[in-house]
Amino acid sequence: MTNPSTPESRALVPLVIVGCGGFGREVHDVIDAVNSHSPTYDLLGYVDDNPASENLSRVHARGSRVLGDLGWLANAAPRVQYLIGIGSPAVKAKIDARMGERKTPKVVHPRATLGFDVRLSPGTVICAGSVLTTNITLGRHVHVNLLCSIGHDSTIGDHASINPLVAVSGDVQVGARVMLGTHSAILQGLTLGDDSVVGGAALVVKDVAAGSVVKGVPAR
Repeated sequence: MTNPSTPESRALVPLVIVGCGGFGREVHDVIDAVNSHSPTYDLLGYVDDNPASENLSRVHARGSRVLGDLGWLANAAPRVQYLIGIGSPAVKAKIDARMGERKTPKVVHPRATLGFDVRLSPGTVICAGSVLTTNITLGRHVHVNLLCSIGHDSTIGDHASINPLVAVSGDVQVGARVMLGTHSAILQGLTLGDDSVVGGAALVVKDVAAGSVVKGVPAR
């Protein structure tokens, strides 16, 4: 955190992370990496409705703090922006709805790779080592975790979460609030319906219906 009274901090975007659990602290790492490359954000701290004691100690150990609950953010100055550091797609959708018009940035780790015509929506978080090739669209509050790949002409719907080491092939349409488990792979040209879940290490070889859970090789 910077000193809010200095001219440098006033030029930065004031930012809060929602959720001080594991992914929230990983979002903190992404913000730190962005700032080390090009100072952009003044990270004020976290908000969390029910922070666990071990998470509080980890936040404090890195020199940050929990400012309050979501109500604190809802009542903060309009210029304070936020990023959701919670993996659950359903929870992300609820927080997004509650925050209304409050701004949320697009944050990309400097060690991620984005090709031509990759369109990011507000709230996007892309972690280190991920590769998005070309002509890709990501919806609001999409999380692309460590070392993922997303192929050409794919679309990822609002509030989807893509866990570490996921491979999304080209021309894949991922619906809203989808969860892709770590190490899962989606073959080319498939559609995953809204609110579906793909289990860890699953290989998806056919379309996935909305609201369904698939797992295994091939995924069923």
